[in-house]
Amino acid sequence: MSTKDFIEKDYYKVLGVPKDATEAEIKKAYRKLAREFHPDANKGNVKAEERFKEISEANDVLGDPKKRKEYDEARALFGNGGFRPGPGAAGGSFNFDLGDLFGGAQGGGGGAGGFGGGLGDVFGGLFNRGGTAGTRTQPRRGQDIDTEVTLSFTEAIEGATVPLRMTSQSPCKACSGTGDKNGTPRVCPTCVGTGQVARGSGGGFSLTDPCPDCKGRGLIAEHPCTECSGSGRAKSSRTMQVRIPAGVTDGQRIRLRGKGAPGERGGPAGDLYVVVHVGSHPVFGRKDDNLTVTVPVTFTEAALGGDIKVPTLGGPSLTLKLPPGTPNGRTMRARGKGAVRKDGTRGDLLVTVEVSVPKDLSGKARDALEAYREATAEEDPRTELFEAAKGA
Repeated sequence: MSTKDFIEKDYYKVLGVPKDATEAEIKKAYRKLAREFHPDANKGNVKAEERFKEISEANDVLGDPKKRKEYDEARALFGNGGFRPGPGAAGGSFNFDLGDLFGGAQGGGGGAGGFGGGLGDVFGGLFNRGGTAGTRTQPRRGQDIDTEVTLSFTEAIEGATVPLRMTSQSPCKACSGTGDKNGTPRVCPTCVGTGQVARGSGGGFSLTDPCPDCKGRGLIAEHPCTECSGSGRAKSSRTMQVRIPAGVTDGQRIRLRGKGAPGERGGPAGDLYVVVHVGSHPVFGRKDDNLTVTVPVTFTEAALGGDIKVPTLGGPSLTLKLPPGTPNGRTMRARGKGAVRKDGTRGDLLVTVEVSVPKDLSGKARDALEAYREATAEEDPRTELFEAAKGA
C-alpha cells in the first residue's frame, strides 16, 4: 500500500464506526460486515469480494493498536490540508511548508534547515518505511488470511482440533519464488534491488513508494516463469489442523500467529484469523462463562423438596437438593460445571426449575388434589397481589 493510499483511505468509514470507536466496537463491526460479504456467502459476486478485501484491510489497520495509532497520526498530520498538491509536481505528489510543520517545535524557527531530526526517521516510523530506499529490508512478510469455522456447541465448550483448507499466495514452486523460469532474476535497475523508489514532493524531502517496475520485489525476471507470470508468487492450497481453544464464543475472532501465507525471501509468515461460528444445543444454553439448563420438576417435588438429578455437558449427571417450597423459575448454581475460562477454570451450571403441570390425572391423583384444594381453600395466593393493586 502506498503512503498516499494509507493517508487517503478512511478505514473508519469502511467499517462504519466513529473515530473514537473502542476495540470491541471495531471488532463487532468487522464481524458483521465480514459475515455479510464473505466470498463463501457470495459465490461469483465480484463486488462482494472487493468489499470483503476492503473490510479486511480496514480491520487489519484499525484492529491492531500499533497500526491504528500510526494511521491516526498520519491522518491527523496530512489528512486535513497539511499536504497540498504542488503545482507542476508529479501526480500524487504533495507540497507543504516545513516551517509551518516544524516551526512550533523549534521555537518559531522557519524552514527545513531549522529541524534537527532526520525526516527519514519521522516518516520511517510513521509508515514502517525507511526515509531512503537503501534502508528497506529485503524479506517480505506473508499475507494474513481470514477464514471461518463452524463448531458444535460441545466443541466450542471443550475445544477442538479442526481441519482448515486455505488458499493463499506462496512462493511459486516452479521457479522457487524467483519469478524467473531459469531461477536467475536480475536486480531491478530502477530501485537497485530495494523494491522502493523515492517520490519528490517539492518540499525538500521525498516519500517512498513500491517500485513500479518490479512491483516492490527488487528483482526482475529476464525469462518470466509461465506458472506465476514472473511474480514469484502463486496460489496454493493446503489443509492445516488448527486447535480451537476451549471456551470460544459464537462470532469470536481468533488470531493464530505465523499460520498465514508464507513470507517471501526469508520473511515471516502472516497470521491466520479464524472467525468461529457455534451451533446450538437441544438441552444446554450459554450465558458468558456459565452454561444454562432448564429442569422440569413435579409439583410435589417443588412443594415438599427433595433430590433431583441434573444433566451435565459431556459428563455424568449430578444431584441437587431442592428446598421445600421451591417456586417455579428459581435458578440454582452448580459450581465448576460451566464453560472453560481463559485462566483454565470453569464457569458454573445455572439450573432453572420449571414446575411441570400434568395434563392427564388418574382418579386417585385427582381426588388427592381435590382434597388438597379443600384443605387450602382459605389460602388465596392472589390476596397480596390485589391488595397491592388497590394501594398503587
